[in-house]
Amino acid sequence: MTLQWTAVALFLYAEILINIFLCFPCISAQRWRLVFGWRIWSWLSPYWNKFFFAMIMALIVLFVDAVREVQKYSGPEPMQEATVNPNLYDHVHMKLFRAQRNLYICGFSLFLWLIMRRVVTLLTQVAVALETSSGLQIQMEKALKTAEKQQEENQVLRNALVEEEKYQSAAQQLVKLDGEKLQDQLKAAEAAVKKSQAEVEAMRSQTKGLAQEYDRLLKEHHQLQKLHCVENKKDE
Repeated sequence: MTLQWTAVALFLYAEILINIFLCFPCISAQRWRLVFGWRIWSWLSPYWNKFFFAMIMALIVLFVDAVREVQKYSGPEPMQEATVNPNLYDHVHMKLFRAQRNLYICGFSLFLWLIMRRVVTLLTQVAVALETSSGLQIQMEKALKTAEKQQEENQVLRNALVEEEKYQSAAQQLVKLDGEKLQDQLKAAEAAVKKSQAEVEAMRSQTKGLAQEYDRLLKEHHQLQKLHCVENKKDE
């Protein structure tokens, strides 16, 4: 295996290991986001896209070369030469096997390179979505607590309003009872006033009768005195 294909094979093994680590279920997306947030990645970020596309271009070139090698050794001419010269048969098949091996190595390297970038992007998006969902859950819990608190306050206000209505109804009943009592007292007072007025009228009429009787008696007294005086004069 030449140096370039050895490097591609090592690169493929590294990609396999990295993808296996990225797919570990015991490592959460938040931890991977913390790893991706290291300062070293921010330093390498200006060169990352250039390196990514450069690797794609290199792998595509090697893939095309591997395809060309496979077509070269799987064509009819090498097979005819291998059948004509038996010593070349093993050599042609060895070359074809190496070309196919290089094709698979390069193809899988290119495929895993794209998959690894996609997995990193998805892990970052999942971590952001989880953080957003946790923030939304916290906000929802706060909103629920606020709603429950407001509901409790509304219940307290409703109870206070019910109590106030009961108090107002009781006060209205008391006022009504007091009004009825006052009306009864007013009627009793009016009856007492009428009774006292009747008594005063009776006393006035009785006083008037007494005055008339007194005047009559006084007149009789004067008449008796006059008669007594006349009799006394006669006796003298």
